[in-house]
Amino acid sequence: MRIAWLECATGLSGDMTLAALLDAGADIASVRKAIASLNLPDVVLRVETVIKGGFRSLHVLVDHPEQHAHRHFTDIRRIVEQATGLTPRQKQLALQMFLAVAEAEARVHGSTVEKIHFHEVGAIDSIVDIVGVAVAFDLLGIDRVVCNAIPTGRGFVKIDHGICPIPAPGTAEILKGIPLADIPIESELTTPTGAAIAKTLADSFGPMPAMTIEAIGCGCGTKTFPERANVLRIFIGMATISAETEHVVMLETTLDDVLGETIGHVRERLQSAGALDVFVTAVQMKKDRPGVVLSVLCRPELVARCEDIVFTETGTLGIRRLQIQRSVQHRDFVEAATPWGKVRGKRAWRTGRQPTFAPEFEDCARLARETGVPLRDIYRAAESAFVPSPGSEVPAQLPLDHMHDHDHMHDHDHMHDHDHMHDHDHMHDHQH
Repeated sequence: MRIAWLECATGLSGDMTLAALLDAGADIASVRKAIASLNLPDVVLRVETVIKGGFRSLHVLVDHPEQHAHRHFTDIRRIVEQATGLTPRQKQLALQMFLAVAEAEARVHGSTVEKIHFHEVGAIDSIVDIVGVAVAFDLLGIDRVVCNAIPTGRGFVKIDHGICPIPAPGTAEILKGIPLADIPIESELTTPTGAAIAKTLADSFGPMPAMTIEAIGCGCGTKTFPERANVLRIFIGMATISAETEHVVMLETTLDDVLGETIGHVRERLQSAGALDVFVTAVQMKKDRPGVVLSVLCRPELVARCEDIVFTETGTLGIRRLQIQRSVQHRDFVEAATPWGKVRGKRAWRTGRQPTFAPEFEDCARLARETGVPLRDIYRAAESAFVPSPGSEVPAQLPLDHMHDHDHMHDHDHMHDHDHMHDHDHMHDHQH
């Protein structure tokens, strides 16, 4: 698996990310060709090698005529979709980043994605940055992205709506659910574009994963800080652990004074928050009191959120935390056709092995109610309908659409599969 780690020591912005990807080996001619196909008049992407804080890095600048247009998301989407120099995947990546900004801005301003108009995000340089990042990222063939905790900076920033504290409202909205870092710099370190890039591309957040480094790209921002090099580094290489292995965290607490209904409520909240699994084990505690151990399996970036739910809802005095590795099968969701209707299910596979299929219990139960056919017959028919042909292949990793799949299939009555998959305002990219 080809993996990338983003080291956001002084934040994240569009121009810094594009520069780092180009420095890591993305073909600049291909990126320029893709940008030219956007049909934005007189746009020139300049790439310079500079020394920032004593270190060599690339700096990208976008030359373009002065323009005052405030574009809507529909305008951006039309520009991207009509570009002949972008592949379907590159268009999808770019539009996901723009959509992340649009959704955040719509929420902040109490509007909708279609009605809200971009400010700096609709500017030519921001469009070029996002499209360039999508193209460069795709060219490098990166399968998985890990990003460290993102610093937002301190102080205030002037935006189209006036002076706002950092992080600005749109940026903060995009960064919900992403771990942040406190860096003592009075400046806007992460822009809305940078936040949208992390939201779209990063599969997880944390320290550098186990990998063999093949390339390092350095992209700098415009600002200069006295004690820190304003440089984003991207490390690209091959993962040194199996693609089917990942790092997760097990949280546990022992309870003897909580109602059963409360534990059920906590379990629902944890699963809604993104926990991979939540289960309860009966134990005998001191003074022979019966109790339970509440166990929560989650990704590292969700530890704080899950712990907050457990502390708030149960009143426990402590939570044990254990970092572990787990082996998993790749998976996605597919449909199987039965004589009584379609049944969704989870397809799972290991590299080089034939896939298996587990029907979704709720779909089978619904068909059983509607048709009067025994549930077991529908379930078996769905299993039989999914018969991979000899030599059939499945992707070595999940398609892009499934990398951040929050549509969990909660089948606790039949399949017992709790391994659920998980796993926007203005722009200041060239002021960073």
